[in-house]
This record gives sequence, structure tokens and C-alpha cells, in this order.
Amino acid sequence: MAEHEHGQGHEHVRVAVIGSGFGGLGAAVRLRREGITDFVVLERAGSVGGTWRDNSYPGCACDVPSHLYSFSFAPNPDWPRSFSGQRHIRAYLEHVTDVFGLRPHIRLDSEVKRMVWDGERMRWEIETSSGNLSADVVVSATGPLSEPKLPDIPGLDSFPGKVFHSAQWDHDYDLRGKRVAMVGTGASAIQIVPSIQPLVSRLTLFQRTPAWVLPRVDRPISGAERALHRALPVTTKLRRGLLWGIRELQVQAFTKHPGELGFVEQLAKRNMGRAIKDPALRARLTPDYRIGCKRILLSSTYYPALARPNVDVVASGLSEVRGSTVVGADGSEAEVDAIVFGTGFHVTDMPIAERVVGAEGKTLAESWAGGMQSLRGAAAAGFPNWMTIIGPNTGLGNSSMILMIESQLNYLADYMRQLDVLGGRVALDARPSAVRAWNHRVQERMKRTVWNTGGCTSWYLDESGRNTTIWPGTTSEFRRETRRVDLAEYAVLRAHPNTKVAQENAEVTA
Repeated sequence: MAEHEHGQGHEHVRVAVIGSGFGGLGAAVRLRREGITDFVVLERAGSVGGTWRDNSYPGCACDVPSHLYSFSFAPNPDWPRSFSGQRHIRAYLEHVTDVFGLRPHIRLDSEVKRMVWDGERMRWEIETSSGNLSADVVVSATGPLSEPKLPDIPGLDSFPGKVFHSAQWDHDYDLRGKRVAMVGTGASAIQIVPSIQPLVSRLTLFQRTPAWVLPRVDRPISGAERALHRALPVTTKLRRGLLWGIRELQVQAFTKHPGELGFVEQLAKRNMGRAIKDPALRARLTPDYRIGCKRILLSSTYYPALARPNVDVVASGLSEVRGSTVVGADGSEAEVDAIVFGTGFHVTDMPIAERVVGAEGKTLAESWAGGMQSLRGAAAAGFPNWMTIIGPNTGLGNSSMILMIESQLNYLADYMRQLDVLGGRVALDARPSAVRAWNHRVQERMKRTVWNTGGCTSWYLDESGRNTTIWPGTTSEFRRETRRVDLAEYAVLRAHPNTKVAQENAEVTA
């Protein structure tokens, strides 16, 4: 599969894909469908699955319906529930890996330490924990939810009990009968709380900002439905299309008319009111920002769990740890045996950016010091033949990220075709003017969205308050914008005929 260069034992591939979650596996399938087999998938862990491998906490499930949270080219007629759990999504990714023959391409336990663009040889030099190689093109699919974020809490280092992040769950630690502090009230926390509340003796929830929570309309998918989907695949397609269409129609409320979300707010308040009878607790759990500004969460068990007598809600963040005592910003204290952090991930400061060194010798992190930005969510200026899946401003607030990933795979496929047409040792480097123009358009559209006007501080925003995470439009719009590579937006780089690599190629041809 990989070639060995003339006179050297150096492994070189056409494409190196980083990560084996939905983005990385999708890229691998698309490359094969384009007839490209000279590629590797570099995975730091011992198995595929990305965030659905890493997040195995109690209650872990997806908040997007199963038939929409799967590849269009790999429909699954056998989803067991309308919203699938982590176990079934991870099994689906393993199934995709096998069905599309990806295992020979995958290098497990191969964490990428550093990637450096070699302008003379027109390739990426890649250092991994299992050895070095080079590639003409790098597809970075590490994902925004891959590096857990832990807050810097004074005294945490001296805490005598157990501490872990939701994405690094310690399954060997038995929570039964323990006093547990849960820090955070995001998408992971609202699944963890109802799962562990019946087991623990006391649960103290540190809530910096309350979330809007709608009921989770989840149910088992019947055997008859699954049999129908197997017998008539078009029914699976229709189901997916309906789920997609409903979400496309909702987008305008998020992006252009946030005031229309008031009705949804009332639904969320009614959802809370059914379970939370204590007016003081209800007041602590009611957000003071427009629904949709932060991610809308789905749960029918979160509020009932908070109403149980063994749960305390501290309406402030965790500010300090003194021995086995956790202290809230409001001065409240609790003795605990374990602290679980559901505090999210490094999204606007992706750690992989520190390991990518571009054409000017700067890391991607340095290039993005003023905020992440890329061309069409894929290419960064000064980083030739480097493409990211789920890059800046490709996230969604109300639909399936798989739709965005597949659009970016279309862009990747055309990118590879353009390189073939250009021929020889060639690279495409996004023009700074094109990156600026694209990001100006995105940020102008962002100004009227609920994510920027809703009155909240969310993980969508970077340190300067700029939204570098969300796409301010429909998934069909993004698909149109990424259908083709416009060469006018790129500088075409070619190896100089006198470079060492050109001479080596001439020797091989001779």
C-alpha cells in the first residue's frame, strides 16, 4: 500500500488521515470510493470510534436521532432505539470499518506527535508514537470533542478521593454509596446525573449556568419497523429525509429570527415544571438567556433526578477544594468521596493545532492565535495540502454533524481530483484573502444568530467572544458551498525542478 522511496526505507503515502471517529472513517471510505488506496489512518488509541470510544460514561447516548446520526452511504436498518446509546454507535463504527475494508489502512496506537510541511519535497513529514512517515496530503479528523478540558481548581491536586473527567470514566471505581460532586451541567452531565443518582448516597451538582432542557422523545424501534427497513431500504432513506427536513426548517429561528424560539422556551419551562415543584430550585434551574444560545439539551430524566432528596444543586461553579471538602463560588461546602468533571473539551483551541507546522515554520496554533479560521471549514492559509474535517465554523446547533462531515468529504474528493488534474508534485495552499473573505461572510451572518445575540457565554465562543464553532446556515447550504474546490481560492505550489525529490523521481523513471 505505502511506497518506499528510491534508495531509502522511508515510508511515504499519498494521504494520511488523523483519527478514526466518524470524520476519519468517513474520509477513508471516500478515498477508497475515489479509487485512492495509498493512505493510512493514524489512530492514537487501540481501537476505532473516536469520541464514541472515549465517552463510555453511564447513560452516554446521542441527542440526534439514530437514522440521521449515521452515514448516508452506510444506512443501518437495525438501530434499536430512536436515539441510540454509545454502545450501539461504537458498534456501528466498527461495522463500517469492516464492511468497507478499512482495517488494513488503520494504524492503531499511533499518536501523531508532530507534522511538518517540507516545502522542498512538497510533502508532510509526520512523527508518530509508532514511527515516522510522510504524506502528500494530510486529512486531520481529530474532532473538536477529543481533548477533555479540566478547570484549574485550587486545591484539586491534594484531594484525597477519586477525580476523573466524563470522557475518561473510571469503570473500576464503584460509585455505590459514595458522596459525589458532579461539576458541570452540559450534555454529558445531564446524562450522568440520572444514571448515578440512584446509586450514590449524596450527589452535589455544581451548576455554573443552567441549561434549557427539552423532553427526550426516545423509544425502542420495533422489530416490525426494523424488518421493514431491511426489506425496503427506501423506507430508511425516507425516515432519514424526514428527520433532516424538520431540522432544516428549524434553522431560520436560530440564525435569523431568535425571537421565534419563545414558544420552545415555554415547552422547556413546562418540562421543568412537571418534575421540579420546589420554587427555589426551579428558580436556580431557569436560564436567564434565550433558548438555543447554548446547546439545547434533551432529557426526560434529568429534572426528576434533581428533585430527589439525595441531590443538592449548587447554583455556582466549583471554586476550591480543601481536603475532601468541595467549595462553591457561593461559599457552599460539601464533603465528597469523588469529583466527576463534565466540563467539556478544548474546542476553540484544538490541541492538534500545536503539532502542525506549516510552510512558514509557524504552528497552526500560532496561526490561529487570534481565533480559528479556515476556508470553507477545511483549509488553512500557509498549510498546503492539509485539510480538516469538522474545522472552524462547521458545528451545528440543531442537526446531525454527519451531514456536515459528508459535505466536507465531497470537498476532499474534489480536492484530490484537482491535484490529479494538476499533476506532478503539486500542493494547494488556501490564499489568505480567500480565508478572510469566507470568514467575513460567516461572521457577518453570525451577528444576528441566537448563538451571538442570546445573552449567554457558551463553548461555541473563543476567548475573544468570537463564534468560531457554529455554521450559521442550513446543512444544504453548506453542502452547496463545499461541492467543488475553487482553484481561484488557492495558490498552486509546485516542486522546483532542481529539488532533491525531483531528481530522485527522475532517477526512478530512468
